[in-house]
Amino acid sequence: MTTTIFLFSITSIVAIVFALAAHILPARNSDGEKSSPYECGFDPLNSARLPFSFRFFLVAILFLLFDLEIALLFPLPAASFITHPSTLILVSLIFMAILVAGLVFEWVNGGLEWAE
Repeated sequence: MTTTIFLFSITSIVAIVFALAAHILPARNSDGEKSSPYECGFDPLNSARLPFSFRFFLVAILFLLFDLEIALLFPLPAASFITHPSTLILVSLIFMAILVAGLVFEWVNGGLEWAE
């Protein structure tokens, strides 16, 4: 019981000392640019209502989609020890055909173009 109280008090004292040190020690030299919100790729001192290309988000989502699907192919070499190789090759070829069909579909429909 006394050990628990001792450990709790030591932990509380250390936490209070660290919190006070974090509040007292840093020098606070703030100017307008440091205190303004920062958005990656945007000028923080201009209007926040700048038009942003929707195509960027579309290409980023397509990249994530195909990247995650390719990551599903990583366990295939290890699976060759478990299943018959001809079954594994057939499954991987079907999976790759679906990926290529999706890529061709996006390419034909202009989903990979940056400009209109």
